Parts: sequence; structure tokens; C-alpha cells
Amino acid sequence: MPPVKNLTITVDDDVLEWARIEAARRGTSVSRMVGDFMAEMMRREDAYERAYLAWRTDERSWQALPASKTIVRSASPARAKAGKQPKTGAGA
Repeated sequence: MPPVKNLTITVDDDVLEWARIEAARRGTSVSRMVGDFMAEMMRREDAYERAYLAWRTDERSWQALPASKTIVRSASPARAKAGKQPKTGAGA
């Protein structure tokens, strides 16, 4: 286990009372609860930073293709014929 350091913080009385009750409910200490909270925030920030840097260095382009490289699709011949047939019946 890496060495740990002490930290002094200042909080309002009602916050400290809540923290003591919450720590007891969780079966831990206020010190451990605050340390775990800070460690989780550090992990989240690190994960966000890694994801952001990966996005910034992604070499793929998110811009539209130039018109010369645009793929034009048309309906299949069977679908094109089906669309040109005259409508019959009551709804026509």
C-alpha cells in the first residue's frame, strides 16, 4: 500500500455531522470516505482526459466527403419497376 498523507479540511458543522452519520452508515470513517471520493473523482477526470485526447488525435475526418467522392445510390431495378406501376383498386 502506498504511503498516505494527512489532509486538513474545513467544513460547516452540519456537513461534518452528515459526513459522520454517512460514514457510520457505510461502515467506514469520514477520512476514508473523503479519500475514496477524491480518488474516484481523479479516476473520472483521468478517463475523461484520455478520451478527449484520443478524440483530438483521431486522424479520421468527421467532415463530409467532397462531391466527387459522394456515393450515389439508386433503387434496385425491381424496386424502381414496382414504384412505376399504376395503382389499382379502391384506394387508387
